[in-house]
Amino acid sequence: MTHSQTNSLLSVPTGKLQISELPPKIADTNGEAMLLSLVIPTYKEHDNIKNVVKVLSQLLDESIPGQYELIVVDDDSPDRTWEVAQSLTEKYPQLQVMRRQQERGLSSAVIRGWQVARGSILGVIDGDLQHPPEVLTQLLAEIEQGADLAVGSRHVEGGGVSSWSIIRRLLSRGAQVLGLIILPGVLGRVSDPMSGYFMVRRNAIAGATLNPVGYKILLEVIGRGRVCEIAEVGYVFCERKEGESKVTWKQYVDYLRHLLRLRLSTGRLGRVSQATGKLEKLSQNIGFPIGRFLRFGLVGLSGVFVDMTILYLLSDPTTLALPLTRSKIIAGEIAIFNNFLWNDAWTFADVSMKQQEWRQRLKRFLKFNLICLAGLILNVLILNLVFNFLIPNRYIANLIAIAIATIWNFWVNLKLSWRVTDVK
Repeated sequence: MTHSQTNSLLSVPTGKLQISELPPKIADTNGEAMLLSLVIPTYKEHDNIKNVVKVLSQLLDESIPGQYELIVVDDDSPDRTWEVAQSLTEKYPQLQVMRRQQERGLSSAVIRGWQVARGSILGVIDGDLQHPPEVLTQLLAEIEQGADLAVGSRHVEGGGVSSWSIIRRLLSRGAQVLGLIILPGVLGRVSDPMSGYFMVRRNAIAGATLNPVGYKILLEVIGRGRVCEIAEVGYVFCERKEGESKVTWKQYVDYLRHLLRLRLSTGRLGRVSQATGKLEKLSQNIGFPIGRFLRFGLVGLSGVFVDMTILYLLSDPTTLALPLTRSKIIAGEIAIFNNFLWNDAWTFADVSMKQQEWRQRLKRFLKFNLICLAGLILNVLILNLVFNFLIPNRYIANLIAIAIATIWNFWVNLKLSWRVTDVK
C-alpha cells in the first residue's frame, strides 16, 4: 500500500443503508476479502483514538494477523478526531478513516462503515475503550463456531457495569422492559438488546434496507436481518477515562422511536405497511394517496381508543361526570398527541426522516396540533348536533364526529404539516 493510499480518506457512501452481499474489491489487495472489518464510530474522541487503534491493532495482530481492518467513521468532530486517526494510517496500514460531513448518528455511521468494509464478518466497538477489546476474540470465536450474530452482553455470566448510578441502571432496565413489551420478537432474543458491541456475518444482513434511529444499531440488525443463531459473551462495561459521555435523555427518546418504527415495519404490521405502500403507488394514478390515508386511519383508530377512554373517564355519570364539551376537549387533545407520534414515525416517515431536528419536529407538531384543534372544534360541533338533535347516544355521536374530522385532519395535514420545506 502506497503512502498516498494510506493517508487518503474513504469516500462516504450515499443512498440506501444497505450492505452488499459481496465485499467491495480493492485493487491493491487483488480483490481479496478480509475476515473481519471492525468499525469504530467516533465523535469528539481526539484524546482516545490513538490508544484505541494501538490496543485493537496489537490484539488483532496476535489473533488474526493480516485478516482484519479497522474503519474509523467520524462525524466531522470539532476536535478533528478524523485528522488524528488519519495521521495514524502510515503506522497502521490496516486502518482506514472516513469523515462524514453531511450525515450524523452512530447507527448510520456504523452502516456506512460496513458498506465499504471488505470483511465477511462485520463488527462494531466504541471509540473510547468502554468496551473491553479482549472480548473481541471471544466474539470472533462464536462467529467461527457457527453463530450468525455474537453480542457482547452486560447481563450474562461474566458481564456487568463498573460504576453506574442507580438512576442510570433503572433507566437502562426500564428501556429494556419497554422494548420487550413493544417488540418482544426482537428484544426477547438477547439479554442485552441495547449493546453496541457485537459482530455479525455479512450474509446475515446483506440486502436488507436498514433504517436506524439513534444509537441502538443492534435492534436494526436483529429486526431486519436474517439472524438465526445468536451467541452472547459477557463483558464489563467500563467508564471512560478520556473525553465526555454521549449518554443523554435524547438517546432514550430515539430508542423509543426506533422501537415504534421497527414495530410498524416488521411482522404483521410490516406486511400491512407493505400492502399500503402498493396502494400508495396505485393511488398516484388517481391523485389521492390511498395507502397513506389508510395508515393515517389506522393511527386514527388508536386515537379513537384514547379519545373514548378519556371521554368515559371524564364524562360518564359513574366516573367524574364532567360536562361533555369540556371532557371532549381534554380527550381530544390527548388523542392528538398520541396520533402525532404515530403519524410522524409511520404515516409520514418518508418526510420526517428528512427533517429529524427537534426544531423541525416541534414545528410539525404545532402545525398538526393547530389543524387537529380546528378539527376538534368541528368534532365538538358535530358531536353536539348529532347528540342533541339526531342520536341521543354520546358514543355513536362521537364516532360520527370523529369520522368527519379524520378526513379534514388528513387532507390538511398532508398539504401543510408533513412536507419537505427545510433541507440542508
